[in-house]
Amino acid sequence: MKTIYCIGELLIDFVAEKQGSDLSKANEFTKKPGGAPANVACAIAKLGGSSKFIGCVGDDPFGTFLLDVLKANHVDISLAQRSKYFTTLAFVSLAENGERDFVFSRGADKKLKYLPEVKKGFNGQMVHLGAATALLGGNLEEAYGRYFFDALTQNAFISFDPNFRGDLWKNNEEVFIKKCKPFVEKAHLCKFSLEEAQLLSGETDLEKACGHLHKIGTQIITITLGGEGTFVSTPTMKTTIPSIEVDPVDTTGAGDAFIGCLLYQISTLGKAEEILNDHELLHKMVKKANIAGALTTTGYGAIPSLPNLEALQAYEV
Repeated sequence: MKTIYCIGELLIDFVAEKQGSDLSKANEFTKKPGGAPANVACAIAKLGGSSKFIGCVGDDPFGTFLLDVLKANHVDISLAQRSKYFTTLAFVSLAENGERDFVFSRGADKKLKYLPEVKKGFNGQMVHLGAATALLGGNLEEAYGRYFFDALTQNAFISFDPNFRGDLWKNNEEVFIKKCKPFVEKAHLCKFSLEEAQLLSGETDLEKACGHLHKIGTQIITITLGGEGTFVSTPTMKTTIPSIEVDPVDTTGAGDAFIGCLLYQISTLGKAEEILNDHELLHKMVKKANIAGALTTTGYGAIPSLPNLEALQAYEV
């Protein structure tokens, strides 16, 4: 089994549950662990995979809480860093249907330092790059780019999720698109939401969007469509794979559960590249990942709601 290195932010989600999707009207918030790459790392480990988290939190009680959560979920945090800057916070308001409104208060996540000795660990392994805050400049973006280059030179299987957050890129969407393209070009696998696929391709039609993104370079594209399932595209195949029906209460982390489950399955292959030409295998893996994403929406908070392997198998046909 390959180790999957998950690089990016780890933060506190202050969640306003059942108070609508307008943060200005929310009054009460509950502390939850969050950050897309950290969610992915936990999703992998909770299924029995091997994941290491690379990111930075504050040297404060919130940072301690977050690292304790990752440890409790069996994520290797030996490469995580602490900073004198406060731990990054995200305020999230949830409507009854699980839809969200985000506001970020950035802190320690942007202070991640590049460690050259990490490079050798990538050799023949897997690297997942979640970009919610990673392309906003500073130490994190520099480290992120250097780790991406290391993954390329060490023949790692690379996964990229742009994790677009409108609050972070207001009036700067073109900059976001430009910064994402090198990752889309070189990643073996890209996971997009419908909004992200349309934004990065400039196309509203899914097949045209995927055609554009394949031309940039990525070989496997998954576009999560909520309850409708996932649109999967390779240069020679395009199809929608349905999900299971659930009653969602919080969609936070559903996409992270999906990609974490997919990466976990890929990590168990003799060669990760097997899925590039085996459409039947890819379909089977995405179907299982859809279940993981759906189950995550049935509870509040991303990491606490991630399914383990037993829960996942209970839904498999």
